[in-house]
Amino acid sequence: MSTTFVPMPAVPSSDPSVDHAIQAIVGGASTDATCTTDLAVGPWDFDTRPGYGPGSSMGDVIPTGAPRQGELPAAYREAGEAELHRRIEAAKATLGDRVVILGHFYQREEVVTHADEVGDSFQLATAATMRPNAEAIVFCGVHFMAETADLLSQPDQAVILPNLAAGCSMADMADIDQVEECWEQLADVLGELDTPDADGRVPVIPVTYMNSSAAIKGFVGRHGGIVCTSSNAATVLEWAFARGRRVLFFPDQHLGRNTAKAMGVPLDRMPLWNPRRALGGSTAEELIDAQVILWHGFCSVHRRFTVAQIDQARTEHPGVRVIVHPECPMEVVDAADEAGSTEYIRRAIAEATEPTTFAVGTEINLVRRLAAQYPQHRIFCLDPVVCPCSTMYRIHPGYLAWVLEELVAGRTPNRITVSPDVADPARLALERMLAAKPPVAAGAR
Repeated sequence: MSTTFVPMPAVPSSDPSVDHAIQAIVGGASTDATCTTDLAVGPWDFDTRPGYGPGSSMGDVIPTGAPRQGELPAAYREAGEAELHRRIEAAKATLGDRVVILGHFYQREEVVTHADEVGDSFQLATAATMRPNAEAIVFCGVHFMAETADLLSQPDQAVILPNLAAGCSMADMADIDQVEECWEQLADVLGELDTPDADGRVPVIPVTYMNSSAAIKGFVGRHGGIVCTSSNAATVLEWAFARGRRVLFFPDQHLGRNTAKAMGVPLDRMPLWNPRRALGGSTAEELIDAQVILWHGFCSVHRRFTVAQIDQARTEHPGVRVIVHPECPMEVVDAADEAGSTEYIRRAIAEATEPTTFAVGTEINLVRRLAAQYPQHRIFCLDPVVCPCSTMYRIHPGYLAWVLEELVAGRTPNRITVSPDVADPARLALERMLAAKPPVAAGAR
């Protein structure tokens, strides 16, 4: 692929745009580093190919049959930033209250600026329920988020994902067939999993992170389990331990391990389940002794953060306050001053009363946005390499303009729907989570 880049001026520190930063790097106006120069071109160059897109981990193998986006019309591919902004705003004005745009914290700035609501995945899914009169919900996030919005919104509301290729590698790591096989193998070791013992507790309660497919949420709902967010994971684990001897936690091993460890669960009672190995790679004895069985999944963005980065931040910025997301590896969470959800991180910075230096271990779009929003603080990403979430970055203003103008024309593209056989038990798992109230001080992922 041949692409010509026009040199750009250096991006001021007050500019939250990751795209501008990457264009400046590629154009030679910045000495910063990016994980791949392919991020500087439009995502439509990659949408018809299998894969998670530029910046994704080489180890993230996309499942066969994962959704792909059709070709975006040339008018949107060739339009500049200013023209796309104008077209989006014009379409929004025409549509009015008929459409609500939801933007995840990790979306590029050029998309978030048009969002009616900005937040984490659960905050946005909840926001969708607050707009029952909107005919369409345009979810600028990734596939599992749009599924959750469809689960919680009204049946006659259309949930739209602007780019069908915007998936989530972590969510894909817990495949429903693999999870069903895991459940069968655990039953061979632990006995009938849905039968309570004399104390009224079953052998295993399945718990899934919000960052999972509707199929996995449906599995959890069918088997007496529950959904969690990164902020209420401890509350949810307490709920599960009250009902089961063990917890099967997926898809993110790091959130499960960090949460259970903070609750006092020993590491040697948290075996890792590798779906490609018999009994997940553990012995029957280890599974019998387990308190939390962790699925072999992870977030490629949060796995980029290291203890060495924290050490460097402390050396270069004495007194720095290090906050990381609990999807980071345990060693990183242990080395940080604090760990919390995206909402926790956002609120911690917003509530800091004195000028503070923050080193933040989460997705770069949110970090740059916070740095621009709170100039009284010095805020930077622990990872010096500019590398946004590869799948979140698939949502480009060109796609947002396209879906909005399609709606203006009376067409509904890229609608995300969950079948009733999956939706009903998935809603049950979500309802259990809503009933298990998190601590008042916590946020949500």
